[in-house]
Amino acid sequence: MGFWVFMMICSLLIPFTMIIFGKLFIKNPPKEINGVFGYRTKMSMKNKDTWEFAHKYSGKLWVTIGWIMLPLSLIPMLFIIGKDKNSVGILGGIVCCIQTVFLVISIIPTEKALKRNFDEDGNRKK
Repeated sequence: MGFWVFMMICSLLIPFTMIIFGKLFIKNPPKEINGVFGYRTKMSMKNKDTWEFAHKYSGKLWVTIGWIMLPLSLIPMLFIIGKDKNSVGILGGIVCCIQTVFLVISIIPTEKALKRNFDEDGNRKK
């Protein structure tokens, strides 16, 4: 049972992290463009405007995806309460891998939104 609890916590880390950081990025994106913390891509780091836009857009996306992933991560784990460690580990690993894919894929709509709203030099399109 202890391993199941551990895997349940692991499977909820990405959704909760996305929700928390999403809300943080919406309300208070990192003040300075930096290479350490925040939504960092070539386009998002062009200037202060692209930096703030990318954080607000990706923040909203992360909050939405996080809330969707939360129950979708919780439900499969409930079906394996009391199962052997191997089954718990495999399902927990699969859930975490799928979550990671959605976390990484969230870059695509954010970059598309940046390209829709800014030119290649980071100036807002009219």
